[in-house]
Amino acid sequence: MNNRIVVFGPGPMFKGGIANYNTSLAKAFDRMENIEVHIVSWTQQYPAIIPRDFIDRKSKKDQLEGTNITVHYITNYNNPFSWHATYKLIKEINPRMVIFQWSIAIQGLPLGRIASKIKKHTNIEVVFDMHFVVQKEGSVIDTYFTKMGVKRADAYVVHSYKTAEELGKLFPTTKFSVIDDNNREVNGKPVIKLYHPVYDMFKPDPNFDIEAQKEKLGLKKNVFLFFGFIRKYKGLHNVIKAFAKLAEKRDDVSLLIVGEAFWQTLDTKKFSTKLKNALFGIAKSIFLNKQDDERNYRPMELINELGISDKVVSIIDFVPNEDVHKYFQISDSIVLYYLTATPSGVESIAYNFRLPSLATNVGHFPETIKEGYNGYLAEAENIDSMANAMMKSIESPIDKDNIVQTSKNMSWDNYAKAILNRPYAN
Repeated sequence: MNNRIVVFGPGPMFKGGIANYNTSLAKAFDRMENIEVHIVSWTQQYPAIIPRDFIDRKSKKDQLEGTNITVHYITNYNNPFSWHATYKLIKEINPRMVIFQWSIAIQGLPLGRIASKIKKHTNIEVVFDMHFVVQKEGSVIDTYFTKMGVKRADAYVVHSYKTAEELGKLFPTTKFSVIDDNNREVNGKPVIKLYHPVYDMFKPDPNFDIEAQKEKLGLKKNVFLFFGFIRKYKGLHNVIKAFAKLAEKRDDVSLLIVGEAFWQTLDTKKFSTKLKNALFGIAKSIFLNKQDDERNYRPMELINELGISDKVVSIIDFVPNEDVHKYFQISDSIVLYYLTATPSGVESIAYNFRLPSLATNVGHFPETIKEGYNGYLAEAENIDSMANAMMKSIESPIDKDNIVQTSKNMSWDNYAKAILNRPYAN
């Protein structure tokens, strides 16, 4: 049997959850016996006009050290010739399957072309790992690009039943079979329902001095953590408002905000940045459904407006992988007051640190967070409900063993085996 696997997505040189996810999945396949793993990666993931630096320039550790994984940086969104070169490379590798990471609609044009060529000219199985179907910030062409990108798949992987439902609505004439622990029969195009695995690249450091770090940062007894890229859909503005209400009642709480402002990574004085911002603004005004431009999202201004600057510690910068553990180890809860949600990499990291999740009742969160067991749920856009969930996490703390139980089977190795050994595998 062909023992080669291609995992397509951003390689370890890129920032962010999808790059970490793609690399972790490749490493899980690499740990299997007699499996040859290739990461086929972008060199540039998005249109050149997008004003953001996507390269991880801070992490020092080689994520692929000790593996036999081969990385091919080849696919440039802005160069259609590279799309054909990507297809030729995958055809030459001739894997048993290629697993595409699907995380944003705008990539539908190149991924659709690559997947189409693979299906037309080879017997390679095409699997799309669906991080979303309905775009978080929808535009008038997102549905078109999503259909174009993923329609050639032989099978799909989803991390929530909501995503599976959305896939059915996207292709209403296609019959799908959702495969999970309760159903192994295949009566249509297979959709395997799994989970977002717990990141094994982020682990607690047993020698880390938690109290010393808390004292250094000026944190109080109960620390609420907002972590990751600062994007509007993640609801940091609501986190700050809810925390301000909590801080009116308690003096032993701190809010720790750690992450990079998504649209503020380039030197704004450079002509190239000004040009990208201008072109990107025009494109957004044409295609974006919503009126507001996320580049003007300034949630941090609320801190002074609400008079809580003495209780908030903010580190607005990209965190190298080797430093991530520090912020989770000094925190008591992760706050996920998202406006919309697909399975969250931040939630996955929190499991490894036995942190309860405080989340809004949106997207997949009701599937993964059980009220009072491994976290607390709040009503979306209800600041009082969010503040109440924060209070409950202090007054009725979650048993850490519950969090361990929740995530004990959510390993990357189990995830990779489920894809490879699924009942509809070739």
